[in-house]
Amino acid sequence: MPDDAPRADAPARDLVVIGASAGGVSVLLELAAALPAEFPACMLVALHVGAHRSLLPELMSARGPLRAIHPHDGQALQRGMIFVAPPDHHMLVEAGVVRLNRGPRENHARPAIDPLFRTAALAYGERVIGVVLSGRLDDGTAGLQAIKRCGGLAVVQDPTDAEYPDMPRSARSHVDVDACVPAAALAGCLLQAVHAPLAGTPAPLPSDIATDQAISIGAGDPMDNLNAIGHPSRFACPECSGVLWEIDGSSPRRYRCHTGHGFTLRALAKTQDAATEDALWSAMRALQEREALLRELAKDADAAGDGDDGFVADAERTARHGEQLRDMITSD
Repeated sequence: MPDDAPRADAPARDLVVIGASAGGVSVLLELAAALPAEFPACMLVALHVGAHRSLLPELMSARGPLRAIHPHDGQALQRGMIFVAPPDHHMLVEAGVVRLNRGPRENHARPAIDPLFRTAALAYGERVIGVVLSGRLDDGTAGLQAIKRCGGLAVVQDPTDAEYPDMPRSARSHVDVDACVPAAALAGCLLQAVHAPLAGTPAPLPSDIATDQAISIGAGDPMDNLNAIGHPSRFACPECSGVLWEIDGSSPRRYRCHTGHGFTLRALAKTQDAATEDALWSAMRALQEREALLRELAKDADAAGDGDDGFVADAERTARHGEQLRDMITSD
C-alpha cells in the first residue's frame, strides 16, 4: 500500500463512500469542484450506471484538483483520489484495497450502493463517512445503516435540494444521520467530518452485516447464512426465481435469495413490475403467433375444400384477446 493509503489505525476518518443515482451527477461534479487538492481522504463513488459507459471519472477530474479514475481490482486505496465504480461492476472495500466483481445485483443495480457501503463499514468501521445523494427508491439506506452501526458517520443530501429525493429521504427516515445538507454545503461538511476526532473505542462489528455480505459474494453455506439473518418469505426473486428470505428486523424491509440477489421492498416491487411487463409482452407475442398460425390453417383447409373448420373464428377470437392484452399493457 502507498504511504497515503487509509489505515485502520489512523487518527481521523479518511474513507468517504458516496452513493448516487438519478440526479446525482451534477452534485458529484459540484463536489469535485469544491474539494481542495489536499483533501485527506480517499473517496469512493457508486453511481447507478448499469452496463453503460461512464465518463464520470473524466468529468470529475476536469472539475477539480482531485484525480478520479475507474480503479482496477486489487488497486490500493489512496488519499486524495476518487475511485468511481466501473460500469456493471460492484465496487467493494477490503483492508487497503478495492475489489471489483460482477456479483448478483442488489436493488436491481450493478454497481449498487449498499455493497460498497457495507464492505467499507466492515473494513474501516468508524473511519468511514457515508453519503447518500439524489436518486430513486432506497438503495444506500441499508448500507448507511451498516456504516452507522460500525461507528462511522452518515451524511445525506437534503431531500428538498435533490432532483430525485427518494434515496436521501429514505436514508434520513431510517438512519440517525449526522448531517443533512444541500449540495452546495457538501464539500464543507466532508472537510469538517474528516478533521473531526474519532469517538474513541471502535464499535464492535455486527455479525449480521458480515453474514449479509457473505451471502452477496457466495461465501459459506448460503442457506445457513440466510437462516442466520432472516426467514423465508412468500416472494420469489425476480432475478433468478428463487425463494426470497426476509431479513429479520430490517427497516425498510429487505430480502435476499440464496444466490445473493438483494432487494428492499420497494425495489422488489419495481423489479417485479418490469418482470411482469416482460411476461405480458411475451404473452402478446404468443397470441399474435397463434393468430397467424390459425389463419394459415384456415388457408390450407380452404384450399383442400374442407372449409375453414373453425380456424377463422378461432383466429378472430385470438386477435381480440391480443388487442385486449395490448390495451391493458399500454394503458396508464
